[in-house]
Amino acid sequence: MPEIIYKEESYKIIGACMEVHKKLGCGFLESVYSEALEIEFKKSEIPYEREKKLPVFYGDVPLKKYFKADFVCYNSIILELKATKFIIEADHRQTVNNVKATKFQLGLLINFGTPSLTYKRIVN
Repeated sequence: MPEIIYKEESYKIIGACMEVHKKLGCGFLESVYSEALEIEFKKSEIPYEREKKLPVFYGDVPLKKYFKADFVCYNSIILELKATKFIIEADHRQTVNNVKATKFQLGLLINFGTPSLTYKRIVN
């Protein structure tokens, strides 16, 4: 059985997201969840950078364009936040592309817009 990449870190991040969702519920804008999540990350001592600019690569060549991640946690996990009724394929593909193009190994697509928090692990 393959090892789950960044298992403990993912568990802590998703736990923080669940705490935010439990306190706020669904129905707010993404920016509200982002701000609340920053507070929760500090409280949980999860290292993060908010709205971090990441270089995008075409093969081994860095492009002039960059991708801005909602959060990068533990300097190794990209977090993409949504606040919609459901995650559409375009959201999933965008996160997959961002994880690959930035050469990260893991992305978490988190949706606060549903009655229960939903998330997807995206492994590069």
